[in-house]
Amino acid sequence: MIKAPDEDSLNPPAPTAAFDRLQAELIECRLCPRLVAWREELSVTKRAAYADHDYWARPVPMLGGPEARLLIIGLAPGAHGSNRTGQMFTGDRSGEWLFRTLHRAGFANRPVAGHRDDGFRLIDAAITAIVRCVPPQNRPTPAERDACASWIEQELDLCRRVEVIVALGGMAFDQTLRIGRRRGWDIPVPKPRFSHGVEVHPGAEAPTIIGCYHPSQQNTFTGKLTESMLDALFDRAAHLIGS
Repeated sequence: MIKAPDEDSLNPPAPTAAFDRLQAELIECRLCPRLVAWREELSVTKRAAYADHDYWARPVPMLGGPEARLLIIGLAPGAHGSNRTGQMFTGDRSGEWLFRTLHRAGFANRPVAGHRDDGFRLIDAAITAIVRCVPPQNRPTPAERDACASWIEQELDLCRRVEVIVALGGMAFDQTLRIGRRRGWDIPVPKPRFSHGVEVHPGAEAPTIIGCYHPSQQNTFTGKLTESMLDALFDRAAHLIGS
């Protein structure tokens, strides 16, 4: 379970007004034509099970707030998950796995989130992604990834208390290292290879980065990622926070 923070050791309160403005700007972004076209096409064609749903079909904002000490970085919204609900990891199987684990580790108030404003909230944690619009075949191009980097960098500017970053999957891990290097973090050269549980400690003033297999169905259905593996990793993250 996560430790209560030492009030004397915390940074000044995070600028929530600036954070809210940033998220409002984010959801209006139309920078990548291919992604804009795909997210909007999905909102029309839909999946049969969600035929009566109004899809979000915009860039998905960060879930959680700038006071978080744990930051989880995913790849991109799911086509019929957060592209539909407008909330990170909400509405698909990956999110079901992730939220159960976060609840068990003390980072969420309940194990299930179905839609925005259903009472689910994160505790001392936030979730973002390296690409904020759903990409075709779940594969953003390098240009789309780099175009979206400014959003997560601005979030990091405002999330001043982050002590641990959990990067879900190899693409998110590698992009986190790139962003960290640009921010002056002490990222080893050559960069560490992604694996489940790999840790990067980029200096006293930077957060610890932990690689984690993405809780995609490809990984969970095959047993490459188990719930016990995910639990152990987030227990490790909780241990590192405030230690």
